[in-house]
Amino acid sequence: MADVVIVGDGPAGLSAALFLSKNGLDVVLLGCDETPAHLALVNNYLGIPQITGTELLRVGRQQVARFGGKLRHQTVTALEQTDAGWAAVTDTNEKVEGRYLILATGTKRDLAAGIGLATAEDGSVVNERTGRTALPGLYCIGWTARGHQIELVISAGDGAAAALDILTIEKGKPFHDFDVVPKGE
Repeated sequence: MADVVIVGDGPAGLSAALFLSKNGLDVVLLGCDETPAHLALVNNYLGIPQITGTELLRVGRQQVARFGGKLRHQTVTALEQTDAGWAAVTDTNEKVEGRYLILATGTKRDLAAGIGLATAEDGSVVNERTGRTALPGLYCIGWTARGHQIELVISAGDGAAAALDILTIEKGKPFHDFDVVPKGE
């Protein structure tokens, strides 16, 4: 069983996977690389003069893998709450289990609807600012929870917020992922 299963491999899901795997949690990210981010020419991502969405996602995947995150090209067809957390059921009927589940499925909100999550008038999933939903251990981030106010940088920030919330729970105190430049560099 993984610590965290993430469904959706766009900017929100990759960002959450990066923060979590970088900080020692066992992460499995499930997706089919079909995010609309591939259509983007990004000129408004702080610190990056210009990048295509495809390149941003490619680099993000490399970062997640470098920190030990497991990226699996699979379609998720259902979600199940278990005694230990959550299971994502794939199109091959495999159950990928984790203590936490993060949904980052963009405008494809059928998985969230299938487990009865509340939605707003615009169809987005109701959640807290951290991405927490009303169901224990379940987070919804990015476009899944934001309706029409979405940008790549916002989705990545949502992924970071959910990851930091999970890391805070796991570590038992407020957690911040802040690295410092080694002396002499």
